[in-house]
Amino acid sequence: MNRATPVPFILLAIFAVVALLPFGDPSMAPGKVKIDPGDTAWMLTASALVLLMTPGLSFFYGGMVSFKNVVSTMLQSVIALGVISLVWVGVGFSLAFGDDVGGFGLVGDPRTFLMFNGVGVETHELAPSIPLLVFAMFQLKFAIITPALITGSFAERVRFSSYLLFMVLFSLLIYCPLAHMTWHPKGLFFGWGVKDFAGGTVVHMSAGFAALAGAMILGRRKSHIQKVAHAPANIPFVLLGTGMLWFGWFGRGHARLDLLRLDEGDQALGPGGLHRGGRRPRRDHPGRRVRDRA
Repeated sequence: MNRATPVPFILLAIFAVVALLPFGDPSMAPGKVKIDPGDTAWMLTASALVLLMTPGLSFFYGGMVSFKNVVSTMLQSVIALGVISLVWVGVGFSLAFGDDVGGFGLVGDPRTFLMFNGVGVETHELAPSIPLLVFAMFQLKFAIITPALITGSFAERVRFSSYLLFMVLFSLLIYCPLAHMTWHPKGLFFGWGVKDFAGGTVVHMSAGFAALAGAMILGRRKSHIQKVAHAPANIPFVLLGTGMLWFGWFGRGHARLDLLRLDEGDQALGPGGLHRGGRRPRRDHPGRRVRDRA
């Protein structure tokens, strides 16, 4: 019987020690706009809805594999909640939304929000009407579900430890730079006018191409070559996961509501649809515009 390796525990201990070290203040100026309670409440709600999608995905995938692999397949989605959260707090959020490195719009400076330094209850230019912490947590939910989506292409076919390594490398080398290019105000794609309001580019395209690459590397399953019929383990799990994914998807739809209130010259940032340049004007009823209270 193979002995358990202490490497994960050692890495977690190092992470905890580094988190205690003092770091300088982030260079990006905090926002000067008063926190909007409505925006904050909705972003918290949307964050909870998107978070629900990851356990929903675990049920969806777990119900389609063979009976002996249900638990391991479901854990591949659930474990992302913990692993990606650590990566995001440590350096992922900085790579995605930190100061642009070199002016190329490719990746953020990992020192900007290292260990969530400067990420608190104050507003920021990235989140002018909500606490920066709420914005970071909402973005985290997208970072969590992206590698979990990929697992459907190699379900039942990879070692769990290999998947953990892949998940961390994918997040650092693919997801975070792509998020910076697409959602950061100085990102390359953002400068081209790319509008990704619900994660179609950053989440689904990156996960889809990674899943395709994984399927091509692993090749066809032996059972497919031998034309052996596959029996899903639990159809109710599939239906339950579908419902949870469908319900959680409404957490992404709030960006569409923000789009309706965009004024000329405003630009949406990220799946949260947050605006640069201050708070939005509100409407009491169609045809009448009122100014925001100071």
